[in-house]
Amino acid sequence: MAQTSDRTVPQVRDQRRRPWEHRMSATIDLTSGLSGWLELSAIMAAGFGAGMINVVVGSGTLISFPVLLLFGCPPVVANVSNTLGLVPGSLSGTIGYRRELRATLARLLLPASTAGGIGGAALLFVLPSEAFELIVPALIALGIAMVLLGPLVQRSAARRAAGRPAPTGTPVRRNVVTFAGVFLLGVYGGYFGAAQGILIVGLLSMLTVETVQSLNGIKNLLVMAVNLIAAVTFLIIAPASVDWLVVALIAVGSALGGIVGARVGRRLSPSALRGIIASIGTVAIVYLLAT
Repeated sequence: MAQTSDRTVPQVRDQRRRPWEHRMSATIDLTSGLSGWLELSAIMAAGFGAGMINVVVGSGTLISFPVLLLFGCPPVVANVSNTLGLVPGSLSGTIGYRRELRATLARLLLPASTAGGIGGAALLFVLPSEAFELIVPALIALGIAMVLLGPLVQRSAARRAAGRPAPTGTPVRRNVVTFAGVFLLGVYGGYFGAAQGILIVGLLSMLTVETVQSLNGIKNLLVMAVNLIAAVTFLIIAPASVDWLVVALIAVGSALGGIVGARVGRRLSPSALRGIIASIGTVAIVYLLAT
C-alpha cells in the first residue's frame, strides 16, 4: 500500500478529510491468507454498494470510505483511492441512464459542473475542510426538501404558464440561474463532495420541468465529471497517496454497482425514487451528525 507522503501537497489534500478520518492511521494488509481475501472481498463489496447507491441516489461514499478506514487504510490514502475508484461506477451509471439524459440540459450544465469542480479542487489549497463540514447536514436537508417539493413547484409553474404566455426572457433567466446553481454545486463537489447528487437533483427539481428519472440521469453525468476532475487533481498533487490495489477493488465493485443501480433505479416510480432519496439523505444527516 502507498504510504502517506511527508510532502506539503498531500498535507494540503488532507484538508479534504471527512469528519471520521482521524480514527485510523494504520495500513491495510491484504496479503495475509484468508483474512486478506476477506478484506479484498469486503472492499470490493463496499465499492459495489457505493456505486449502486451513487447511481440511484448519491452518498455512496458513506459506505466505501468507512470500510477502508475499518481495515486500517490511512485517511488520506483512503480518501484519494476511494475517489478514484468510484469514477468507473459513475461512468457505468451514466451509461445505464443514457436514455433518460436530455442532450440540451447536458450541454448547458456539464460545463458548469466541470468549471465548478476545478474551482472546488483549487479551494483545497485555501480553505480548511471545516468550512463545509459544519453546514453539510443543513445542505443535505435542503436538498431533500427540494427533491420532495420539486413536483409541487413544477405543477404550480405549469398552471401559471398555461394561463398566460411566458415572457420571452424567462427561459434565459432560468438557464442562467440553473447554470450558476450547478456551478456552485460543482465547487462544493470538487472540494467536499458529500451528497452532491442529492443536492443536484433537489436544485434541478426546483428549476426545471424534467422528470426525476431524467434528473437522476443528468445527476450521474455531472457527478462523474466533478469526481473525475477531483481524481485527476489528486493524482497530480498527491500521487504517493494512491493505493492502486484499493483503487482497482473499488473500481471493479463500483462499476458493477453502477450497472445494477441503473437497472434498479430506472424501474422505480418517481414517488418511490424521491422517497429513497429522502430516506438515504436522512441517514446521511444522522451519520454525519453522529461522527
